[in-house]
Amino acid sequence: MRDIIVLHGGAGSSERFNQVLQKYANDSIDENDALSAVVRAVSLMEDDEQFNAGTGSVTRIDGSIQMDAAVMTEQSLGAVINIERVKNPVMVARSVMENTPHVILSGDGATEFARVMGFEDYNPSTERSVARREILLKKMFSSGSEQDPALKPFISMKGIRELARYTTDTVGAVCRMDGAFAAAVSTGGAFPMLRGRVGDSPIPGSGIYVGKKGAIVATGIGEEIIKKSLSFKVYSEIGAADLLEILEKAIADFSSSVGLIAVDEHGHASASNREMATAVARK
Repeated sequence: MRDIIVLHGGAGSSERFNQVLQKYANDSIDENDALSAVVRAVSLMEDDEQFNAGTGSVTRIDGSIQMDAAVMTEQSLGAVINIERVKNPVMVARSVMENTPHVILSGDGATEFARVMGFEDYNPSTERSVARREILLKKMFSSGSEQDPALKPFISMKGIRELARYTTDTVGAVCRMDGAFAAAVSTGGAFPMLRGRVGDSPIPGSGIYVGKKGAIVATGIGEEIIKKSLSFKVYSEIGAADLLEILEKAIADFSSSVGLIAVDEHGHASASNREMATAVARK
């Protein structure tokens, strides 16, 4: 049984990113274990401002950047929620798993923990993310904005008027190495979103799940993924049918953007109801 790693660039990400993801997958498969491989892959995607994770994460309505990340193995979990001003949230998530008695740290506590562990202050904002927010803020006054179903909940909130589309380019990786499974995810969130919003990525069973049968990560509109406990739902069906069939059946329940990648003891699969960049490497 060969070692394998699978990467995705998010539901809705262009397949033109397949080539760069392939490079990241090839770089990561040479790590010594499954956890190191997925953390390496996701950190490379975090450093690439083309993706909505780490550097280049989308801004929230108030202009801040809060990021989520998680790592998971068959034995444990580590996650950070709404962490700010770090370069690689996925590395902090691994540190939570390996250096604390906890599994999840959030907000200021997660950021303070990162500093204690030696992760330097870093501004993940880019010219692209700032410009995108400014343009979209101007559009909030355009006629017809109230008709956009993605915006209605925000426009109707007292004091909140914002125009944007949801962005769902979360990044993730799953790996099988030496018979062990691991997964990692990282995201800058979806836009528009309030400060403090949490998506599916750092929530075990929703955006990520790993067990003895395999590893799964999800991408898409986090609120909908959370409602269906999507990753655990997929995991619970591994072995009952072909892996690709399981993934395709799972995404069929969604009208909103959603994608999945998974590995089990027999192989791997990916499925999405939107275009989704992916890559696979073996050794």
